[in-house]
Amino acid sequence: MTITLIIIIITVLVSITAFSNDKIYNDFIFYPPAVTYNKQWYRFITCGLIHADIAHLVFNMYAFFLFGKIVENYFIMIFLEKGKLLYLVLYLTSLFVCLLPTYTKHKDDGSYRSLGASGAVSAVIFAYIMLEPLTGIGIIFIPGISIPGFIFGILYLAFSSYLDKRGGGNINHSAHLWGALYGIAFLIATGYLFSDYQVLPEFIRKVQVYISRF
Repeated sequence: MTITLIIIIITVLVSITAFSNDKIYNDFIFYPPAVTYNKQWYRFITCGLIHADIAHLVFNMYAFFLFGKIVENYFIMIFLEKGKLLYLVLYLTSLFVCLLPTYTKHKDDGSYRSLGASGAVSAVIFAYIMLEPLTGIGIIFIPGISIPGFIFGILYLAFSSYLDKRGGGNINHSAHLWGALYGIAFLIATGYLFSDYQVLPEFIRKVQVYISRF
């Protein structure tokens, strides 16, 4: 069984249980003051196991399934016997890293809560974009239309940054943004440390080939 599928199964089971179990929901959700005053650092990870509702859960896990299975296979090809472990480390550490800016901003905010695996899913999607920058990614709500992954990535980062600065709403755009950036950084760093595959030069080469067609 793949790491991707194991994560999905665990996340779905915990999320569904938390829908009707307030104790799990409250114990797992990212609540900054609980970290600040009670040192409950585990919430950085456990909040990725629960979701606001079925739609939130399905959207995240569907996106994770689509991109995660491909990224996991790439990790196995690039890092060989270390591949599965590094892929798992990417997912788990991205849950933590993507929330650090949120924690810094809301560490004493008793009214703030955050949940969901979106930051980690963003990290996996952007690892995919680094590996397959020219492969089309569909534009949500516009059936049949897709754009090269690196263009989608630029638009996604710009839009997430704008929404984060604007504030408001119930979506943690900061986690999306920092999760995506961490996915890029993690892949470049691990590629340099544990593989001969030159992640960034290969990404640049592929994008240059695409641009040269015009």
